[in-house]
Amino acid sequence: MEASTPPFKIILGSSSKSRREILAEMGYEFTIMTADIDEKCIRKEKPEELVIALAEAKADAIISKLQTVSNQEKNDEQSILIAADTAEAILQRLPIGDYVKDAEPTLLVTCDQVVVYEGVVREKPSSKEEARQFMKDYSEGHAATVGSVLVTNLKTGFRKGEWDRVEIYFHKIPDESIEKLIEEGTVLNVAGGLIIEHPLIVPFVKQVVGTTDSVMGLPKALTEKLIKEAL
Repeated sequence: MEASTPPFKIILGSSSKSRREILAEMGYEFTIMTADIDEKCIRKEKPEELVIALAEAKADAIISKLQTVSNQEKNDEQSILIAADTAEAILQRLPIGDYVKDAEPTLLVTCDQVVVYEGVVREKPSSKEEARQFMKDYSEGHAATVGSVLVTNLKTGFRKGEWDRVEIYFHKIPDESIEKLIEEGTVLNVAGGLIIEHPLIVPFVKQVVGTTDSVMGLPKALTEKLIKEAL
């Protein structure tokens, strides 16, 4: 996007370093809030439904936090919530205190993502052993990421979101590279233990059908699209 300052503010509802980097690359300045929800309590049969439900839960949790800051009346300022993970829905109008009183609307961006391997949803590895097995499975194989972006207009109650899927194919990943990644620890904190931008993995990525930013947790094109539709 253009370097000019947008007529709204953004809160990123994620502690993910890669999402922070992507949003900054898009030209936005932002602050950060986290949802702090128990993601394991939310289960859906399909990965697309799961990431959407998780985005909605994150959005709702952050709205709750904003409501506790101030119970003052809504005013005429427009605010928008963007959460990375959700499909269309309608919410009741919700006051968000000081964010509503600002002269510019505030956008909240939150995200969620899972990895799908042989039809099974994979979230963050629960241990080093599980992370190791995940990566061994990907070696000379194929996996997919499913992530979503949710946008909620906190004044009108309009909410819309969509999901994005990327297919990733790998060459053989040497055991030495897998062990180095586990030792470093990054793979323990990402869905499915899957990272394609890491220098230890890049040489072994055969093909990416989709965008790297989506694999990293925040699809740029989808995020921009939903912002525009909500505004």
